Amino acid sequence: MGLPIEIHGLSKIYRGKKKLRVEALRNLNLAVDSGEVFGFLGPNGAGKSTTIKIMMGLISQTEGEAKIFGIPVTQAAARVRVGYLPENPSLYDFLTAREYLAFVGKTYGMSTKDINSRSNEALTRLELNEAADRQIRSYSKGMVQRLGLAQALLHDPDLYILDEPMSGLDPIGRVLVKDIIRELKERGKTVFFSTHITADVEAVCDRLGVIVKGRLEALDKVENVLRRGIEGYTVQVSGNAANVSGDFVSRKISDTLSEYDVPKDSFNLFIDMVSQHDGKVELIETKRRNLEEFFLEIVKHELRTNP
Repeated sequence: MGLPIEIHGLSKIYRGKKKLRVEALRNLNLAVDSGEVFGFLGPNGAGKSTTIKIMMGLISQTEGEAKIFGIPVTQAAARVRVGYLPENPSLYDFLTAREYLAFVGKTYGMSTKDINSRSNEALTRLELNEAADRQIRSYSKGMVQRLGLAQALLHDPDLYILDEPMSGLDPIGRVLVKDIIRELKERGKTVFFSTHITADVEAVCDRLGVIVKGRLEALDKVENVLRRGIEGYTVQVSGNAANVSGDFVSRKISDTLSEYDVPKDSFNLFIDMVSQHDGKVELIETKRRNLEEFFLEIVKHELRTNP
């Protein structure tokens, strides 16, 4: 059995109006490990949905290959263990949510008993129980999005491929979806989701890939990105160290407590100076560049060098 997702040299070229050549994907190489939450981050039009549609067999690649659990995505068997949420779920809106989940369950060959049990679990978890017997056409965009996630959860797959799963959700719904993603990780499931919202990646992902104009421009653990983004520290010290000298911006909080802005490269020196003055460190806060700044830096660089 192979990795949940393996992508090698994947490219996709569209022919637009007047036969204009549009490179949606350019030699994409990517692997996602079992049990990890992977964030596929990029601006609109970067190639995120194109990648997902190829994995789900909805479109074919121009070059390269993609595999799910070692099976080429050109084979329907690759998607048996996948729960998929498209960017804009298009559901049979004349059905109720419960009827729709029953239809999905039968498609996956689930028994009636399992369909009823799993449907109740999914509807409860997505907070759709009260609307479960209403036609989907009466749902708001956020409710449709949550029902789309419910159908992805229904057959308890090993891999979840979610295209912009927080799209159209209010703040409460966004928190709910992020909690569900964390729960899936705790159960050993693999989650691959696309987004252009950096806060979502920072909150739940183990690794991220940044795609811009069809190219994968960054690939790393989220914790590594955040660690590299440390710019310095805010340190509060008391005692004699409140009067420590040096080229540090300081603010006096009280007669015995001062706050210092300490550059990253000077942190160890500063702590040594505090110790030499028999002072006490009361508080250390990290000042870091956030994930959004990292993302924007990559996007702007790519747009400058490859307009």
